[in-house]
Amino acid sequence: MSTDKAQVWFAPIRSKGKKSLVTRAGGLLDHAGLRRAIAEDDLVAVKLHFGEAGNTGFVQPMFVREVVARVKVAGGKPFLTDGNTLYRGQRANAVDHLACALHNGFSYATIEAPILIADGLDGRDSVDVPIEGGTHFESVRIGSVAVHADAMVVVSHVKGHEATGFGGALKNVGMGLGCRSAKQRMHADFKPEVSAEKCTACGRCVRWCPVDAIVLGPDRVAAIDYEVCYGCGECVAVCPYAAIATQWKTTPEAIQEKIAEHVAGALAGKEGKVVYLSFITNVTPDCDCWTFSDAAVVPDIGVLASADPVAIDQAAYDLVTAAPGLPGTRGEDSAEGEDTFRAVSGIDGTHTMAHAEALGLGTRAYDLKRID
Repeated sequence: MSTDKAQVWFAPIRSKGKKSLVTRAGGLLDHAGLRRAIAEDDLVAVKLHFGEAGNTGFVQPMFVREVVARVKVAGGKPFLTDGNTLYRGQRANAVDHLACALHNGFSYATIEAPILIADGLDGRDSVDVPIEGGTHFESVRIGSVAVHADAMVVVSHVKGHEATGFGGALKNVGMGLGCRSAKQRMHADFKPEVSAEKCTACGRCVRWCPVDAIVLGPDRVAAIDYEVCYGCGECVAVCPYAAIATQWKTTPEAIQEKIAEHVAGALAGKEGKVVYLSFITNVTPDCDCWTFSDAAVVPDIGVLASADPVAIDQAAYDLVTAAPGLPGTRGEDSAEGEDTFRAVSGIDGTHTMAHAEALGLGTRAYDLKRID
């Protein structure tokens, strides 16, 4: 863990010089070291969230197009990426995921970069990455596209979250780039349960179980040997009929620690090759995975950039805390200086930052550099 303060660059929402926020957001990347992070012909993953159909909170395509343009100027070859979701919404496989991205305005025509889903067609294309110092894992499964990229720009929408209290750069990387079975491991310490009514005896879970803990019983229903099963989540990810139920039971502290440990895996081998851009705008109380967006809980604040994922999250958290809650929203009872995220969710959302700092991924100490 570094004892030095990290540099976090801040463009406030209002420009006294009447400059475009799109251009100013792109300029923050230069201050944060984008050109130092990218070598000529680097394959650069632009990690973002494409949003769900009906959601409006995600970072809009015009900003992502500016990121892509800046990466090209730096000599990189950018592509947009995100991992498939564990829940069975619009983004649980690459076909639906790409359709959702197009629906929300992300295409080569609008962004001038291709889209590659990080963990492949059905969420199983991943690399098992060893990590050090983890409380929960010795290795984590990260989407192979992200692992094999040379560099990365992480574009995050700052918001609340119903399970972690806060969503920023760390959650965007850790949960977002973990493959589908990794998302199950983050969400719960569990042993899977099979629904006899839904099971079709297709055998996919049998073929993909890494420890041969599943067999098709005489009743043609998958049966799990819990003496062998270690809860990896592969069967949940591979079942096309939701016959092996997704488990969500965990504690806010555990899921945040697991997210941080997946960040460690996603960043492995990319030291000095990752830059973060976070939008503190339309700060909704819930995740962008919902098919709607609740009213923003604080006024729009601005955009941050940094080479440190812990510092940029801490700065975003602090700026939202310093802002007043908006009347008529779920943040209306939060005064300036009160923890709005905790007031909305009841969860301490800073635990991810603390664990990430302990893992050596960055520092919570920062200097905020305002760029008007």
